[in-house]
This record gives sequence, C-alpha cells and structure tokens, in this order.
Amino acid sequence: MINGFQIRALSFHGANKDPAVVSFGPGLNVIHGASNTGKSFVVEAIDFMLGGKGPLTDIPERVGYDRVVLAIENVSTGMEYTLLRSHEGGAFKLFEGIYDQELPVDDEGVTLADTHSEKNADNLSAWLLEKLDMAHSRIRKNKNNETISLSFRNLARLAIVNEEEIIQKRSPLADGNYTADTANFSAFKYLLTGTDDSALVSLRKTTPEETSREAQIDLLDDLIKNYQRQVKDIAGKPADLEEQDEKLGSALEVKARQLSLVEGTFKDLSARRRNYYKRIEEVDNRLTEISALLQRFELLDEHYDSDLQRLKGMEEAGSLFVVLGKTNCPICGASPDKQHADESCDGDIERVVAAASAEIKKIQHRKTDLVSTISTLDREQSNLQKRLPGVRASLQEVSNEINEIVAPDLKRQRASYTELSDKRVSVKEAISLYDSLEDFEARKAKLVAEDSAVSSSSNIGTELPKSVVDDFAKTFEETLNKWQFPSAGSVYFDMKSKDMVIGGKDRIAYGKGLRAITQAAFSVSLLRYCKKHEGRHPGFVTLDSPLLSYKEPDTVDEDLTDSGLKEAFYKDLNAARDDRQFIIIENVPPTAEIARSDQTIEFTGSNESGRFGLFPK
Repeated sequence: MINGFQIRALSFHGANKDPAVVSFGPGLNVIHGASNTGKSFVVEAIDFMLGGKGPLTDIPERVGYDRVVLAIENVSTGMEYTLLRSHEGGAFKLFEGIYDQELPVDDEGVTLADTHSEKNADNLSAWLLEKLDMAHSRIRKNKNNETISLSFRNLARLAIVNEEEIIQKRSPLADGNYTADTANFSAFKYLLTGTDDSALVSLRKTTPEETSREAQIDLLDDLIKNYQRQVKDIAGKPADLEEQDEKLGSALEVKARQLSLVEGTFKDLSARRRNYYKRIEEVDNRLTEISALLQRFELLDEHYDSDLQRLKGMEEAGSLFVVLGKTNCPICGASPDKQHADESCDGDIERVVAAASAEIKKIQHRKTDLVSTISTLDREQSNLQKRLPGVRASLQEVSNEINEIVAPDLKRQRASYTELSDKRVSVKEAISLYDSLEDFEARKAKLVAEDSAVSSSSNIGTELPKSVVDDFAKTFEETLNKWQFPSAGSVYFDMKSKDMVIGGKDRIAYGKGLRAITQAAFSVSLLRYCKKHEGRHPGFVTLDSPLLSYKEPDTVDEDLTDSGLKEAFYKDLNAARDDRQFIIIENVPPTAEIARSDQTIEFTGSNESGRFGLFPK
C-alpha cells in the first residue's frame, strides 16, 4: 500500500455565502461538463492548497468566497486532516478531521508556513513529506552534485497536471525552467528507486562565470515562459502571420487610397458648405443693415416733410404781411411810425421769406436724393431676398449630401481602415513576440551549450539503473495497451531527452491530443509503478483534459472519436483499488457506466438541471 494521501473534499467559504463543495472518493473521480463552469479551477485550487503560489485566479464566480478548504486522508493510517487557506495565498491552518460544509474553529488549528524550509519543519511541505515518510530527503540540484532539500512541490507537479502542462512539447519531467530540470529528474528518480541524493558530494564550487550563466538562464527561462503564455493565445504560426501581415499591408494601401478619395470629396463639399454659410451670413447681415437704413431714412423723410411744412408756413405768412401794408412789427411790436424801413433787423419779412424759400429748395433737393436712395435700397433688399432661398437650398443640398452619403461613407472607410490597421498592429506584435521568443530560446540554448561544454562534472546521480528504467517503461507500455493507444509498439525511456519513445517516435513528436494522453499515461504509470514496488508517491493523480484528442484533434489520424480509447481509459482507471485515486477533469462526457457513478459530477452550466458549476450561479 502506498503511504500517500487522497483528497476527500475541496470547498470554498465566504461570509453570507453557501459553501461551494466538491467531494471525492477513492479510485476514479470525474468532473465533466460545460465550459466556464469552474472545472479547471478545481485543479488550480487543489494545487494551490498543496502549496502552490497564490493568489487564485480571480474568476467572477469566486467573488465573495475568501477561504479555501481542502480535506485529505492518509490512506495508510486512516488519519483525516483539513487545510484552510486564504484565497490570496500565504500560510495554512491545519486541523484534524474532515471539514467541508462548515469551517473549523480557528483556535484549534496549527499554523503551517507556505514556503518549504529544511531548517524549520513548521511548513506545509515538511508536514506532508513527514506523513509520506520522505522528510529530510535531498535531491540533486545541478551538475556539480550540489543538493537541496526535497520539497513537496517537487512531487506535486508529477501528480497534478493542468490543462496547459498536459499538452506541452517537452518531457513530463521538465517545467520549462532549465535550471530546475535536474531537480525535477532527481525527484522522479527518487520515486522510482526509493533512494535520495543525500550521499552525493559536491564536486567543486561554482565559478562566478557559471553563477552568472545560471542567473542568465533563469532570467531567460522566466522570459520564455512569459512569452510562451502570450503566444499561446495567438492564432497562427509565424509563417502564417508574415503572410497575413503582407496581405494586410496591401489591403491597407487600397483602403488608404479609397479613404483619401472620400476625404477629398468630403473636404470639397465642406468647403462649399462653408461658402454657402458665409454667403447667407453676408446676405442676412446686409438685409439687416438695409432694414436699419430704411427705418432711419423713413424717419429722416418725415423730418424733411415737417421742415417743409414749417418753412412753407413762414413763406406764406411773410407774403401776407407784405400785402397787409403798414402794421405793427410782428417781431418787436413797434408801430409803423416807430419803424425804420431803411435799417436792417430780424423783422425783415422779405429776407425771412427769401431765406425760407431757399431752405425749401434745399430740403426738396435732399428729399429727392433720399427718395432715390430709398428706392435703391428697396431694389437691393428685394434682390437679396430673392437670392437668399436659392442659396439656402444649395446649402441644404450640400448638407444632405455630406450628412447622408459622404459622412457615413467616410465613417465606414475610417472604421475599416482603423480595423485593418489595428489588425496589422496586432499581427506585427505577434510576430515580434515570436521573434523575441525565438531570440530568447536561441540565447538560452547557447548558454546551455556553454554550460555543458565548460562542465567537467561526472554523471554521478544523473543515471537511472537500467532495470528500473526498463521496468517503468514496461509499466508505461502496459498502461498504453490497456487504453488501446494507437500504434503503441515498443516503449522505452530515453535518458537523454528524459522522455518516453513510443513505437520509435519521440512522445513530443505526437500532436497535442496524443501528447495529452501520453502525459496522462506517464503520471498514471508513475503511481502504478510506485504502488507495485511499494514505493513512495503523493498517492493521487489529477489530470485536466487528458482526452483532448476527442474534442481538438490536430489531424484526422489523431481523431479518436470512433476508437475505443475513451472506454478503455475509463475502464482501466475505474478498476483502481482504494489506495489509489484519480481525479479526471474533462469537457467530453465519460462513458455511460462512469456517468452513473456517485463519484462523477457534471457541471451543466444551467440553472434548470443538475449542478450549474463549481460555484452557484
């Protein structure tokens, strides 16, 4: 019996929230169903609760749940434990017994640090390893036979395989970090042989050049991982992107010419519209000015008429005084005998009449000019008022053409151009990502080659006994045959690539669908091998989307929809005994028999039937 753990329950808790609980039993457990219901999040959460770095992915459904609980059982002793952790990460609380629907009392728990330490046993990794009888083990770190303390995280990656790792084109013992490859292989070797690397003696001290080279490789590993995550979401390979960039460039040139023509038409029409607006404004201003002038001239004409009436009255009155003969002076009132006819004064009637007559002629002349001016203004006003509707109609016509035809067309052309331009920018960024990734990988390969050339260390601690390698390869081959893997043929473990060769073909040379199946077979076979030889193992295997070839085959040859592999896969894992546990996450439904099992859960993605998902809708 393997001295390992099995997962009994994973649950999420929050204030005023009903617990979100998933329970697991010994043997085969399956979670399947609709996308975006939390299936892959289960795998992430299990890894997180066994020491993975936080925080958990911030999916909308998890809002309000701030604590994660994992209940586990040591199958060899029957002891049950519960781990509690904040969704942000950090330390753990350990409790005896299983809690899922309700939270344990905080004061009863033991605090365990989240980071492994060989100097302090008060951490989750040390506690798990102690229960697995693997405490204080050491594994080889590098080519100089330097060793490090075994961490449970070295084992977790062999038992928990997420949807990204299960299709990677690299050995199951590699995680993309070159400097960790030696430790990963040493942990694998430890599980197969039961012997750690405590006996190794470091060959020599690392030189500053080697330290610098290792640091550069570490940095490049981080950069490569980051860029690999980014290019994963890019549709198309570099060659396809280059072709797409060229086509987009040609399309942009055509679109630019079309846009230029439409913009030219828009500018011409806009200039005409501005001209019409200007002409209307000028006419309106002139009409306003004429109206004001006519009002003032009409008032002036009234003044002229008033003056003429006054002057004509004076002229008539003066004529009457001349006819009346001698009489008192109308100005000073002097009697005729007191008047001095030969002297000049203001009462000279003849002069007053003459002056009034002269003023009448002057005003009549001005009035004639004023009438002529008013007549001219009237004609101008009439002409302007006749022209104005035509200008307004022309303005409306141009405005309609702009608003209804040219402007919408210009908007469409600009949107189309912007869309093409944005696509090309995205394609160029994608090409740049691939170029950078290729550059980083080339630089890393050069550094690795230099590291290998400079190193004169022996291969002590890097080899597996042939009998062990052959036995594991046989177990792997038996697993593939049980699953009816197509064209499995003979199988062996290649020490150089640290990976399986299946039927004379490198495992990573298969498409992603078959890589997923063979990666799953590797993890399952490792558990079986350790069980067969009564070795050490975490005790469970969690696989996310191992049957990828059923929903996303790379080629027709890898489409296993009509094969018997799925049935054989579930039949084999369902035969597992109580001391082994398999947790399978899949989109495609399992076989009918497995679907009826109490340990099979379907996330329907619907509130109308079954369970919506990991979290309530």
